Amino acid sequence: MTDGQESHWSRHLPAGSNAADVDLSAGGTLPAVWLDRWSTDPQRYVVWNAHAGWVTGAELLERAQDVAERLASAGIVAGDRVLMSGPSSSRLIAAHAALLAMGAAVVPLNGAYRADEVRGVVADCRPAAALVEGVGEPDEWHEWIADADPAVMVSDFNAAPLPAGRAGEAEHAAAGTGAVAPGGVGAAPHKGPRFDLAALARQRRPDEPALIGYTSGTTGQPKGAVLSHANLLASVRALQLAWRWTPDDVLVLALPLFHMHGLGVGLHGTLTVGAQAVLQPTFEPDTVFDAIREHRATMFFGVPTMYSRLVDSPRAAELSGLRLCASGSAPMPAELHDAVREASGQHVIERYGMTETVMLVSNPHDEPRRAGTVGFPLPGVEVRLEALDSSDGEPAVSDDAAMTVPDAAEILVRGPNVFSGYWERPAENTASFSDGWFRTGDLGQWDDGYLRIVGRAKELIICGGFNVYPREVEEVIASHPDIAECAVGGEPDPEWGEAVVAYVVAARDFDDDEMKDFVGERLAFYKRPRRTYRIAALPRNALGKIQRQMLGRQAKL
Repeated sequence: MTDGQESHWSRHLPAGSNAADVDLSAGGTLPAVWLDRWSTDPQRYVVWNAHAGWVTGAELLERAQDVAERLASAGIVAGDRVLMSGPSSSRLIAAHAALLAMGAAVVPLNGAYRADEVRGVVADCRPAAALVEGVGEPDEWHEWIADADPAVMVSDFNAAPLPAGRAGEAEHAAAGTGAVAPGGVGAAPHKGPRFDLAALARQRRPDEPALIGYTSGTTGQPKGAVLSHANLLASVRALQLAWRWTPDDVLVLALPLFHMHGLGVGLHGTLTVGAQAVLQPTFEPDTVFDAIREHRATMFFGVPTMYSRLVDSPRAAELSGLRLCASGSAPMPAELHDAVREASGQHVIERYGMTETVMLVSNPHDEPRRAGTVGFPLPGVEVRLEALDSSDGEPAVSDDAAMTVPDAAEILVRGPNVFSGYWERPAENTASFSDGWFRTGDLGQWDDGYLRIVGRAKELIICGGFNVYPREVEEVIASHPDIAECAVGGEPDPEWGEAVVAYVVAARDFDDDEMKDFVGERLAFYKRPRRTYRIAALPRNALGKIQRQMLGRQAKL
């Protein structure tokens, strides 16, 4: 895209700003920015949670230092992958900061994952350690991780007590930080800092892997999007500009910290800008409204399902006290936009992002926010639409927001926030990029300079903001002895946006609860079919491919 076009990201900048002055790499890396801020303003409150109350920068820095020392003593070194899963807390934040500062790649996982999902990620990324707490039944995750790889060290967010470290790497871990060589798990407690974690964070290179975000693949196998420190920082700096995010802001953060919306946007943005966050371990409308009032909050980020429940509350008008509400992870119906505005006066900012890119596009802060669109490219981001020309089969590309592509075209993006590829997936990486542009798999149209998401090129169901690929659920259902074949699709749902539904060719009838339970034992709760239809045969074309658009009609026969 070129300067002067209607959708250029400079539209997001405050009046009088110069696009040439924008620096999305300011500070180098997230952990360098965070730890420097906590060191220079140690008594400032950073995050609040119900268990600990307000936690200061000094307390987070001390906890991160302790965790880093224990991890180094166990042999964790830069480049290691470390799983993290658990409810939102200051303990999680300190451990997350410690890992990033040490150069480990954080692998956040949904606490709702079941055995096969956890084992699949462990087998794929081969982590050195896992920090988990408050997920599943007692010791459940420990067993699943050990089943996949007994060498993985498992602990809680304090990283203590840790299992035996990798003795051959422990001295290297200490040497790389200026630490005294660790004495192993049985060593006496640390009597003082063995290295300066803030100084270590400043040594991180922007191109180093910082996070591997797993997303279910079209093949049914999860794949990890490798995001660098530069990717994560660029997206946060873009949002800081576009949303006028300042240290005076207080965010009510009810999104989970394994999800890019909660972690990569809500938490990373708060810590980088120097603002404050009120953590909510789960989403409940009354606790959100209480937090807005008690902490004089200014911002709330959510998914459409959350806004649907908030607007149904008799307290919906209390959203009026916020200066900004943002929605994402799933399309927000225009009717819900209108309902929120009528109940509270809030014009929700809808934005568009992915695990692979963090944030890409957002409705504007100062200009009109258009329901049904996701706005303009964020600072540093380029967007183009690529459609097939039926005359010769070659892609017909439009990157001019003033032009309207008559038919939906695939959205391609590039920018400093866009990842470089999937973990050890060379074939998928080749297919996912075109001359440096990432193929999102989403379909879009320009609408007077605003991007409108109109569909998906890939089979995907978005249920309550969570991505569900049909293939993964189909493989589980097909393992049932009474089912000959099956297909999974999505149906519109007023609360969840889309509901997962199953169509089965089976020897007997299945009620909805039986299928929910069968899938729920093997996959995360949001992947369970909410409805199951028994049909005579799956609709197929002449080549034998399932015609998914016909499934709903088949169920009514």
